Amino acid sequence: MRRRATRLAGGVTLVTAAAVALSGCVASERDPEGSGEGSGKSTFVFAASADPGSLDPAFASDGESFRVARQIFEGLVGVEPGTADPAPLLAESWDISEDGLEYTFHLKEGVKFHDDTDFDAEAVCFNFDRWANWTGLAASESLSYYYTHVFGGQGDNGKYDSCEASDAATAVVTLKSPLPELVPALSLPSFSIQSPTALEEFKADEIGGAEDAPELSEYATGHPVGTGPYEFGEWKAGESVTLSAFDGYWGDFGDVQNIVFTVIAEGTARRQALEAGDIDGYDLVAPADVDALKGAGYQVLDRDPFNILYLGMNQAQKPLDDPKVRQAIAHAIDKEALVAAALPEGTEVATQFVPSTVSGYSDDVATYEFDQEKAKELLKEAGQENLEIEFNYPTDVSRPYMPDAAAIYEAISADLEEVGITVKATPEPWSPTYLDTIQGSDKHGLHLLGWTGDYNDTYNFIGTFFGSQSSEWGFDDESLFKSLGDARYAPVDEQEAQYKAANEAVMEFLPGVPLASPVPSLAFTEQVQGYPVSPVQDEVYNVITFTE
Repeated sequence: MRRRATRLAGGVTLVTAAAVALSGCVASERDPEGSGEGSGKSTFVFAASADPGSLDPAFASDGESFRVARQIFEGLVGVEPGTADPAPLLAESWDISEDGLEYTFHLKEGVKFHDDTDFDAEAVCFNFDRWANWTGLAASESLSYYYTHVFGGQGDNGKYDSCEASDAATAVVTLKSPLPELVPALSLPSFSIQSPTALEEFKADEIGGAEDAPELSEYATGHPVGTGPYEFGEWKAGESVTLSAFDGYWGDFGDVQNIVFTVIAEGTARRQALEAGDIDGYDLVAPADVDALKGAGYQVLDRDPFNILYLGMNQAQKPLDDPKVRQAIAHAIDKEALVAAALPEGTEVATQFVPSTVSGYSDDVATYEFDQEKAKELLKEAGQENLEIEFNYPTDVSRPYMPDAAAIYEAISADLEEVGITVKATPEPWSPTYLDTIQGSDKHGLHLLGWTGDYNDTYNFIGTFFGSQSSEWGFDDESLFKSLGDARYAPVDEQEAQYKAANEAVMEFLPGVPLASPVPSLAFTEQVQGYPVSPVQDEVYNVITFTE
C-alpha cells in the first residue's frame, strides 16, 4: 500500500495528521455508562496513525483510507477470512470465459446502498465505466493509482473494454486482453462499488489542485456512500472519523454500532491512550511494548506476515552498480540477529522479495548466507576495502514491515562496519519527504523500505519493485522487466513456474537485500472479542463483540 498527501476541498493539505491529545476529545465520544445492550457498550474507538487520504476509495491507496473504506464499502470480491485469498462478496460467484476476456459476475440480490438506492448490475457497470473514463487529474497515476496499475489506465492502453448489465443480478465485464490477477485485485477497496446517485450528486470526479497536491471532491470529503455495514457520520480533519451502523445492511452485526477512528500519529501516544482507557485498540504495536501490554492484561494480536522489509541498493550511486559490492553487503548482514534484536516475535527471515505464502515463492533462489569473511573478500576483489556509503532511513514512522526503522538501521550499520564499510547515516522524516527522496530521485544509496501486499499475487510484490526502471533502484534491465511482464499476463496455470523463475532471476541480480517479513501486531482491551485479524488488513468491525 502506498501513502500520499491529498488536499481537502477548500485547500487544506493533509500530509500526516498531528498527534491528537485524547483527553476531552475521544473520551467524550465513548459510550455513556449503561448504553447499549449486554455489555453496555456499543462504540468501538480505534486509534489510527493518520487521517484517511480520501473517503473515496477509488482515489485512495494508503492503509488508513482503506481501514475506513472497508467499513463503509464493499466490492464484488472480498477476502477469505484470515487469508489473502479472494472470496465472494457482492458477487456471489463469477464465470470466466476460456479466452480470459469475459467475466460474468452473479450478484447478491436485495442489497441497498446507504442512500436507499439499489445495488444492481447497472450500479456495477456505472463504477467500471467511471474508472475507465476518468480524464485529466482524476486519470493521473497519483490519484487513480490502483486502477492505473491493475487495468493499465484509460484509453487505448487500458485493458478494460466494457460492462453490460444482462439483468439486475448479472454484470458482464469484458477486457481487451487477459488480466489473470483481476479477481484478487477486485478485493482492493479502490474497486469498491459506490452509489451512482451519490457519486453524481456530490460530484465525485471534480478534483482540483495539482497532481502532487490534489483537492478532493465534495463526495470524497463528506459524502461517501457504499453498501457496507457502517455509514459515514463525520470527518474532523486531523482528529477523527465517525461511522454508525447501517440499519439496512444485508449482513449480521455483533455489538459495534458506532466506530470512532481517532488519529494518533505517534506509537507511544497510542499505547498510552489504550492504557488510559481512551481507546479500545490500535495498530502497529512497537515490539518493545508487546510484553508490557500482555503483562498488563491487554490482548496483542498478530497478523500473519504478508509483507517484505528490504535494504535497497541504488545502482545509480557507485559502487553499488558493482555486483560484488552488492553481494558483499548481503553477506555482511546477520538477518537472524536483526530479527531477534529489532523485529517482533514470529517474524520470518526473508530470502526473496515475496513472503513465503505467495504463489511463485521459490526454494531455489540464490542465498547470501551471513559470512563476513566472504564479504571482506568480495570487497577486496571489487577494490572497495575502505568503502564509505550513504545509508538513508526514515524517522517518525511505524510501518507494518518496519516498526522501528532506527533500530533496524543500527543493527545493519553495525554489521557493515564489521566488514570495513563506513556508513554515512542520513535519517529523514517519513512525511513529507522520505519517499520523495527514495522513489523520486537518485540522491540516495542504501535505504530501508518495504511493502505490504494488497492481495495474493506475486506481481503485486516484485512487479511493484522491479517491473520497470525506477529512481529507487537505479538500474535498467529490459530482460528482467520483460520476464516479469510475461509472467504477469501468462495463463494462470503457467504463472507459478514463471514467477518462480522471475524470483530466482531477481535474487541472482541482487538489486537489494530482502531482510524479513515482520509480524504486525494490534493491541486491544480485554473487552474486545472477535477482532477479524487479516494479513491484508481486510478487517471489518461488524463481527466484533464486547464482554462485560
